Amino acid sequence: MPAAMTFTTLQDDVRSYLERGGSASTDPLVFAQIPNLINLAERRISRDLKIQGFQVAVVTTMQAGVAVIAKPDRWRETISMNIGTGTGNNTRVQIFPRAYEYCRQYWPNETEVQQPVFYADYNYSNWLFVPTPDANYPIEILYYELPALLDEANQTNWLTEFAPNLLLYATLLEATPYLKNDERIPVWQTMYAQAAQALNGEDLKKILDRGAVRNEA
Repeated sequence: MPAAMTFTTLQDDVRSYLERGGSASTDPLVFAQIPNLINLAERRISRDLKIQGFQVAVVTTMQAGVAVIAKPDRWRETISMNIGTGTGNNTRVQIFPRAYEYCRQYWPNETEVQQPVFYADYNYSNWLFVPTPDANYPIEILYYELPALLDEANQTNWLTEFAPNLLLYATLLEATPYLKNDERIPVWQTMYAQAAQALNGEDLKKILDRGAVRNEA
């Protein structure tokens, strides 16, 4: 596997490992399917792993009187939120997650406004905030995203740069059922699991390091 993975080199690697899909003329079905298998692998990884590489922080503005806010593109899971209050909006106040039913019971009249305290998933594409904002608050949202999927125009992403082995094994794992090569599934599943565990371990170490108390001499 080359030192720097791209969408193009990943396809070449997958063809080499599978010994299938060498060209559009000799093996057209597999050749055409490989980009789709790569995208399925990317989605698998984003579902399986909650790691720092998939974390995104965005800052936007809540509009006074608007209780429902759209989630960012490729949102997968919310980590935390806070809003800016006080003079210059410099005081950060945490917004806490609650069930949708709790939020509706807590603030049943959406037309009444106050500083938001809670949020809930309204649906897959939107959040509900209660109370309904009484001002245009700056809001910082930390969440896990699905990285921009690879294609001919988007040759690299976080996975190709920092976890190329994981992406390769995940693609091969997606490919084996398609090729009805079920005996290879345990092999790629093991390789994938080991690579995923290594990434999770790195993230756990960062969390422990960040929370540790260090006594300097």
